[in-house]
Amino acid sequence: MHGRWHIAIVGYGAAGQAASLFLAEQGHRLSVFEQAAAPGPVGAGFLLQPTGLGVLARLGLHEQALAQGQRIGRLYGCNVRGRCVMDMRYADRAVDCFGLGLTRGSLFTLLRDAYADAAQIHTGVSIEAIEAEGRYLRDGTGQRHGPFDLVVVADGAHSRLRASMPQLIRRQQTYPWGAMWCLLPVEEWPHHDVLQQRYGGTREMIGLLPVGRRPGRDGRWLTFYFSLPGDQVDAFDDAALMNLRERVTVLWPEATSLLASIHAPQQLQRARYRDVVLRMPVHGRALFIGDAAHAMSPQLGQGVNMALLDAQALADALAATDDIEVALRLYPRARRHHVAVYQRLSRWLTPLFQSERDDLARLRDLGFGPLGRMPLAKGQMLKILAGMKTGWWH
Repeated sequence: MHGRWHIAIVGYGAAGQAASLFLAEQGHRLSVFEQAAAPGPVGAGFLLQPTGLGVLARLGLHEQALAQGQRIGRLYGCNVRGRCVMDMRYADRAVDCFGLGLTRGSLFTLLRDAYADAAQIHTGVSIEAIEAEGRYLRDGTGQRHGPFDLVVVADGAHSRLRASMPQLIRRQQTYPWGAMWCLLPVEEWPHHDVLQQRYGGTREMIGLLPVGRRPGRDGRWLTFYFSLPGDQVDAFDDAALMNLRERVTVLWPEATSLLASIHAPQQLQRARYRDVVLRMPVHGRALFIGDAAHAMSPQLGQGVNMALLDAQALADALAATDDIEVALRLYPRARRHHVAVYQRLSRWLTPLFQSERDDLARLRDLGFGPLGRMPLAKGQMLKILAGMKTGWWH
């Protein structure tokens, strides 16, 4: 194997954490930078797909993840009239196939505890610029860090470093819709292994995802989310919370009691999403991974999945050669097709679930259910759901 390289990782979310573990295992000398003074999870619970679980297995963390999360066997969604819009079962792809509902806190803790040098992370450091083609980093105080053999940029959907390099950006926009979310105790909720959604046209979507345990908290939990236009997300207040309760009562009466502990708008978190496409994820010795490279809407639930796969592909590229320049050519080839498929699908599906297009809601409600029962279409839907690395008809 090649000699050790000095690698900087900017951002300690899922992509940065997984990259830290893979690259430390390969023997590289790492400098990890995180802008938060006390790194921690950001965002709601999520559904980890079989491919993402495979990455955790390679890191030796599969069993710990299963112990923290909740196995999900089915995704079911219907409109307010009870018409089935989506009904997908992992077992229809393979008997032993399933997703895993996890809290962000569980995944963060799992990856952090596995990283032997977690105490050495440079926290409270906001990296503002990449200099000398990826050899140096400059932080918000003007201090220079480096030199590095490679800089891995994993600073998320709102990446400062991506913004500092506009020549790399092919597409970058904020979606006009977002969501309010929170974690709720499971209590008597009967659908413990199902991600359920309820649709009010394309303007409203409620979701409940069982996500297992929370670090430091008793019991098991659900992620609740309610889709809203972005301006309503940004201005969410007491009146908006009252309206949300009323709409849940209308759209999904069974779920109303779960919100009994929500008394103030501050108990719900805001989520806004970006659509990001880079011309190339590599610039000099800098490589963008995770949401910094390809943020997308959450409709396909692939954000964390993609981040983990990126980190694994980076490790494989570095292991395949003694030349970083060669590795930085291998990585985009390994990830280009998979990422592009999901970016296109995400952009296509989003208006069917989050838009003001009532005509699309009618088409979706009429067509999705029957389409999902046709063998060929059903197989492709399940392949996409599971995060498979092949495209539509491979």
